[in-house]
Amino acid sequence: MVDLELIGKKAKTSLQEMLSADAALRDKALDQIAKNLIIRKKELLDANTKDCKMAIANNIDDAALKRLELTSTKIDSLAKDVQKIRNMPDPLGSWFDTKEMPNGLHVTKKRVPLGVISVIYESRPNVTVDVSVLCIKTGNALILRGGSEAFESNLALAKVIIDSIVLVGLPKDSIQFIQDKDRKIVDGILKMNQYIDLLIPRGSANLVYKVAREATMPAITGGVGVCHMYVDNEVDVSVATKVLTNSKLSRPYACNALDTILIHSSSAKEILLSISLNPEWKNVELLCDENAFSILHETPNAFKVADDDWGKEFLSLKIAIKIVDSIDEAIRHIWQFSSGHTDGILTTNASASNQFLDEVDSAVVVVNASTAFNDGGQLGLGSEVAISTEKFHARGPMGMESLLSYKWIVLGNGQIRASD
Repeated sequence: MVDLELIGKKAKTSLQEMLSADAALRDKALDQIAKNLIIRKKELLDANTKDCKMAIANNIDDAALKRLELTSTKIDSLAKDVQKIRNMPDPLGSWFDTKEMPNGLHVTKKRVPLGVISVIYESRPNVTVDVSVLCIKTGNALILRGGSEAFESNLALAKVIIDSIVLVGLPKDSIQFIQDKDRKIVDGILKMNQYIDLLIPRGSANLVYKVAREATMPAITGGVGVCHMYVDNEVDVSVATKVLTNSKLSRPYACNALDTILIHSSSAKEILLSISLNPEWKNVELLCDENAFSILHETPNAFKVADDDWGKEFLSLKIAIKIVDSIDEAIRHIWQFSSGHTDGILTTNASASNQFLDEVDSAVVVVNASTAFNDGGQLGLGSEVAISTEKFHARGPMGMESLLSYKWIVLGNGQIRASD
């Protein structure tokens, strides 16, 4: 087993070194990463092929395989995302909330790195790149522990990143990838509060809940996506069908994919028939309540919903459907079953949309738009380290600002505090 304490010490040391790296050097590192992702594309694809072959041999499900796969196009997209982050303004060192006290002290806050960040993740090799570049841009140190199913892909990507930062002069240990598949490693990481300032799990609900129970350091333990869309009685059917289709099918294996459709009874037949006749939905299992099934019972891919399908993150081509009699009933259902990730409404009624925005308390609430927009890149963050459903430290997609803290700066000219 690897020496986790040594990894932690190296991360802390590199964090001190990162504080002396200016924005130009950090941006130069990102330029080099983007360049090397393209130059070493074959190496990355070969590594990913090994993982995918092993995954197929182990009967991995289609959803997990889709998250695991790298393609030439995906690598090109990763390189472009790196450049987007590189071109964003330097987030470090800015002063804010400046004020002058009556005694002449100048008081302000200065943005600084959060510290040593660790990410435990499953299946998704793109996380290796996304998190690394955000940590480099924000001056943080990073410890990565990927899942065994993507080991070769993550290792190859980590080598590209580490080779790139070393080439430009950033500390090698500011990005560390744990090259050990032993599951006990995760248990050890959860006890590294002496070295890790923030832990982020990305993967299954089981992983997230384990971190929530056992982590000894601050951790982002929200992020499970159970996403709802309410279709109001006043709605444009063509717009609703388009948005529902995109919400479910643009990235059906992602946490922001739609899991439950709630439809007002007066719109139900028209909406459900519009979906069922859309060829894009032919492979989606429509899990219907009694009223929805009475409309779709002749549709081959329509089935009766099970009680435990409400509040389930499917991460697959399945969706639950319920017919409701009012927006209030829809909101009550969301309060009961939502994970607080992404919930939306489709309506032409401004009063209904305002009520939904006021009463639904999720990290991202959308009106007449796809749930797929809960994404760091889509919301202007360039990329993300995770999507948080928590309310403290960070909420929603976590970009650069979520990886920053601040320190108070107090400037005086000899002031002393008077006795109380």
